[in-house]
Amino acid sequence: MEIAKSVTQAGEELAAFIQQHPKLWVITGAGVSTDSGIPDYRDADGQWKRPPPVQHGDFMSSHHVRQRYWARALIGFSAMREAQASGAHRALATLESQGYIHQLVTQNVDRLHQRAGSRRVIDLHGRADMVKCMVCDYQMMRHAMHEEMARMNPSFAGLQAGHAPDGDADLETDFSSFRIFDCPRCSGILKPDVVFYGDVVPAERRLEAQVALAEADAVLAVGTSLMVFSGYRFCRAAHERGMPLASLSLGVTRADALLTHQWRAGLTPVLEQAVRCLKGAERS
Repeated sequence: MEIAKSVTQAGEELAAFIQQHPKLWVITGAGVSTDSGIPDYRDADGQWKRPPPVQHGDFMSSHHVRQRYWARALIGFSAMREAQASGAHRALATLESQGYIHQLVTQNVDRLHQRAGSRRVIDLHGRADMVKCMVCDYQMMRHAMHEEMARMNPSFAGLQAGHAPDGDADLETDFSSFRIFDCPRCSGILKPDVVFYGDVVPAERRLEAQVALAEADAVLAVGTSLMVFSGYRFCRAAHERGMPLASLSLGVTRADALLTHQWRAGLTPVLEQAVRCLKGAERS
């Protein structure tokens, strides 16, 4: 399978794929948001660029891990909070408005698909702008929690560090004095309303995605290596059903052996080219 393409060729081929399968089930990953200034975790070979993110069990069991997590997030989360939707997000929203996307499932937690105008979105791994108490289910907006922790930790709030994926920061220091803001209702542990590594996707969210997959014509993976099983499982299910399975990314994916179509090229220019081709086909 020839996979390295020019933008024009890849965009034209992607447009043809969409025309042939106009009821798409789309899954997106971190590559869609890199143009928005949010770093990703993996390189073109699917390998970690930096140490793996925090594990759910470690976050829940270790006060020190939570101190480190929230101190770094106090600095790093601004990259996600202030990010703007990229051309890739907008192109996917356009494809949905044109009726080509039956369901979009994102592994990202930044809500940028929604900001771009997509409506048929399942946030598979949750949303980073909310926090939830792990004891009583109390919820609050994350920016409010950060404001409280900035007030409680003025020496940390003024620190500077490079941005890392998912609102993290490349900060290493002594975190032992960092004060965590706990649940205001029951004093339980507050955690971002996202699926950490080592945790599981809520069953109702997974089932909703499975139902939509059964109703779709084909699968298109965009900007994801599919190395995480929570996303790869859907591609494997599509392959078992004999569904066409395509990928647009800059590197390898866990599903390479299952793909019927693959383009390794820049996401935003290829998606924008596909949108132009489809609009041209409609006019003609």
